Amino acid sequence: MLKALQQAFAPTGTLRASINTGNPILAKAVDTTATGVSVDLAHHLADALDLPIELVVFSTASHSVQAVEQSQADIGFFAVDPLRGQQIAFTWPYVLIEGAYMVREGSPIENNAAVDVSGHRVIVGKGTAYDLFLTRHLKQATINRVDSSQAVVQAFLAGEGDVAAGVKQQLIVDSNSYPSLKILEGRFMVIEQAMGVHKSRGPEAAAFLRHFVERAKAEGFIAAALERHQINGAGIGKAADPTSDPLGHLS
Repeated sequence: MLKALQQAFAPTGTLRASINTGNPILAKAVDTTATGVSVDLAHHLADALDLPIELVVFSTASHSVQAVEQSQADIGFFAVDPLRGQQIAFTWPYVLIEGAYMVREGSPIENNAAVDVSGHRVIVGKGTAYDLFLTRHLKQATINRVDSSQAVVQAFLAGEGDVAAGVKQQLIVDSNSYPSLKILEGRFMVIEQAMGVHKSRGPEAAAFLRHFVERAKAEGFIAAALERHQINGAGIGKAADPTSDPLGHLS
């Protein structure tokens, strides 16, 4: 059974993990490699499969997803989304983070409900989870996509939009650096971070990965990794119903 799983996950003989450093809650770039919760999980999986590991590091979510979709990597760490789920088999979430809006002090946009109005421009990082979500849910506001999550605030400061959307923790850090910016109360989405493997690797690989993540949550591995990397404001995904679909509640 182990040999079959090793072949399914790592046909090259090395488990290649796609790591996105564009979301600092999960990973940060360090020289030519990365560190963070997702990196710890990747090594934990490699140990469970008795495989050597290679980190394939990207600075954006879209490139990280493409690496798994195009078999340049074997597993990855993504926000659960129906579009990505066309090719990727997701686990249930291991970490929950919030998507939030940021505006300028004095903006007439005072709450989340006031964002989706004709004429408003919302800046997002292209291909991010919140880009995919807002593309489906914003009906009147327009979306201005910039190259990466890291570019959102600078584009906003340059006047390229009326609202900046992003991971709440990162927006808080940015707003602390620029007193003219403020975060709107609440959230517009919960970003469910999960592990994923290409569906072509087979149902046994997908099932193994799902149970691996559930064990990591139950045994305290995720909580310890969040504490070790000093990540605040992120929740741990609740224990999953094994009969449920990780994508079943999304639209």
